[in-house]
Amino acid sequence: MALMRTNKRGGSDLARLHSEMDDLFKTFFGGWPTYEHGLWPAVDVADDDDAIIVKAEVPGCKADDIDISVHGSTLTISGEKKQEEEKKEKGYYHLERSYGSFRRDLNLPSDVEPANVEAVYKNGVLTITLPKAERAKSVKVEVKEQ
Repeated sequence: MALMRTNKRGGSDLARLHSEMDDLFKTFFGGWPTYEHGLWPAVDVADDDDAIIVKAEVPGCKADDIDISVHGSTLTISGEKKQEEEKKEKGYYHLERSYGSFRRDLNLPSDVEPANVEAVYKNGVLTITLPKAERAKSVKVEVKEQ
């Protein structure tokens, strides 16, 4: 029993539909990265002795449009991108707008002090410093010889 029929070009109707849906989403979302290209915003996480440093790429956003929260061992970065580009030249007018919201949840590798978290946004890069909780900091233990 055949579950899929093929079309005149030899491909299945389901494969053709899948391809058309991919094209539709690529056209609709334009320059926004999808899961095919990776998660957005892209982040780097560094585990230092005293803090966890998270850097997120959020170009086109303003600091006021970004929300950061820490709940337990989860860091949430969310916000809205509002970008508008307008060009006026002799005989030429171009206006392009890009809007959309984003959210990225990260599991932190250790406990942090949420009250002391700091965030700085500069040149499209958000840097979040999350100081580690005292109980999460590593302690060097001296080995005594007997």
